[in-house]
Amino acid sequence: MAVRASRWKWSRVGWQRAILALLWLGHGGWVLLGPNPGRHWTRTADVLARPSQGLAARWGGWRSARRDSARSLADTLGENVRLSAELAQLKTQAAQEAPRLAEAEEAVRLLGLKKQIPLQLRAARVLFSTRPAAFGGLILDRGGDLGLLPDQGVLVPEGIVGRLWSVGPNQAKVLPADAPNASVAVMLMRSRATGVLQGLGSGRALIRYVSNQEVVQVGEAVLTSGLDRVFPRGLLVGYVAEVIQGDLELRVTVNLSAPLDRLNVVLLLPPQPPLEVQPPFLAPVPQPQRKRGTP
Repeated sequence: MAVRASRWKWSRVGWQRAILALLWLGHGGWVLLGPNPGRHWTRTADVLARPSQGLAARWGGWRSARRDSARSLADTLGENVRLSAELAQLKTQAAQEAPRLAEAEEAVRLLGLKKQIPLQLRAARVLFSTRPAAFGGLILDRGGDLGLLPDQGVLVPEGIVGRLWSVGPNQAKVLPADAPNASVAVMLMRSRATGVLQGLGSGRALIRYVSNQEVVQVGEAVLTSGLDRVFPRGLLVGYVAEVIQGDLELRVTVNLSAPLDRLNVVLLLPPQPPLEVQPPFLAPVPQPQRKRGTP
């Protein structure tokens, strides 16, 4: 009986050889993999999965870092907004407190001046200034209610301001020392030459009746002489800015030391103060008496 060809066009011998080869391959794989082949497959799968796992870990780390960065950026922006609001609030508070602090500092300076001049000085606040106008002055918030009288001297720690020109029930007007119709008896600090200060406006004044025989230097201090009985002797008026030789007298220009355009509080001298004010008398400290017979 003739052998019929297989469906796959293989002979029976070919099929036998193929089956034998598969048996040998299976036996060899069993020998190589051992009695527990699942472990080897797991290792193989782990080795093949490591690159993808590394990429996944890097991707997760990048997303986490990006999320943390976005959160930190949002926190930083929120902190900046909060700090900006606090800074604006502090600036507003500082601007609101600035006038009070300025008045407090000025009050401290005036208190120091009151301690230096042993007279009954009274304080008044400057309401507004009419200095830019012709024959303008300073308007104070006190008048007859404080017992003020015309021709009382007005001063600040930097120097003299002027004198009271008119006094009302609750206000008073100050004629500044640089007004054209103002006059103050003064003397030069170095030469002790005396004269009369007349205002020129804009914080400047002219000393009249100084002999051209006197030696006056630019920058020399000008003090009150006390002869007008408005200011006692020795108060600072200003400093010599210019000296011009004349036929009979010197033309001495003075820059007033008091900031007449930036005054908030002033001190008022009593009417007709003494010619010269002595410093307050300090009583000596009593020493304990020693008993007889003690060293």
